[in-house]
Amino acid sequence: MNLCDRDTIRALLDRHGFRFSKSMGQNFLIDPQVPADIAAASGADETCGVLEIGPGIGPLTAELARRAGKVVSVELDKTLLPVLAETMAPFSNVEILQGDALRLDLAALAAEKFQGLTPIVCANLPYNITSPALQKFVETPCFQSVTVLIQKEVAQRLSAPQGSSEGGAFSLFLQYRMEVEMLFEVPRDKFLPAPKVDSAVLRCVRRNRPAVEISDEAFFFKLLRGAFLLRRKTLVNSLSAALPGWDKLAVQSAIASCGLPPDVRGERLTLQDFAALAEALREKPGI
Repeated sequence: MNLCDRDTIRALLDRHGFRFSKSMGQNFLIDPQVPADIAAASGADETCGVLEIGPGIGPLTAELARRAGKVVSVELDKTLLPVLAETMAPFSNVEILQGDALRLDLAALAAEKFQGLTPIVCANLPYNITSPALQKFVETPCFQSVTVLIQKEVAQRLSAPQGSSEGGAFSLFLQYRMEVEMLFEVPRDKFLPAPKVDSAVLRCVRRNRPAVEISDEAFFFKLLRGAFLLRRKTLVNSLSAALPGWDKLAVQSAIASCGLPPDVRGERLTLQDFAALAEALREKPGI
């Protein structure tokens, strides 16, 4: 069964009485080369256990199943379960779970389902859960890589070089633990129904150790978020608003001690800059 053929998709969905849900961000791939390329990019092989979120009718699931030791796909929409039961019937190494992936204990799931395998993530993610899903994947240390199809603009932002205007707090959070790269674009006409924006494949590979050494991770991430609190303001003003325990002069002094210009904005800092600034601020009164 060609799960990317329009006529096949429509017949399959009609047979099961399925209707697309905008609230769930359902857009099914209609070019068979795309799921094949995504699965290949994930690096999945027989040593891997792959977690997939939002399989839809299963075109990417099938490609992963042909490569991986095991695939566990989590689908929120109960009406897709009978569809997936039909389309995934040929694959003995695929397990479909119904549920909300954002509420699952992914570490426990991987430990139970992927014994003896290297856990990775590969998915055509619904646009509306991109950030929380990526955060959850990154914060689950057992996943060695994450390969996802997401909105192109978001993929560009998350893979932006550190210190560029395209990046932000979340891109730096992601790059702190992962090597991040945008691999290739997927035009909107490759989906049914077609979304209003283009997509791209983002690949994140876990670093052996974080990108920078820090002494207080919680404060470091608080600093990252604070630096972008007032995006159009200087770093001094943004951090003064985000860190009530430090007065403006203390923030100015810490920024100067790091060799940064007084009018610098948060978007111009690299992870190394933020690490140095975190240490400088920790030496100031009020922490």
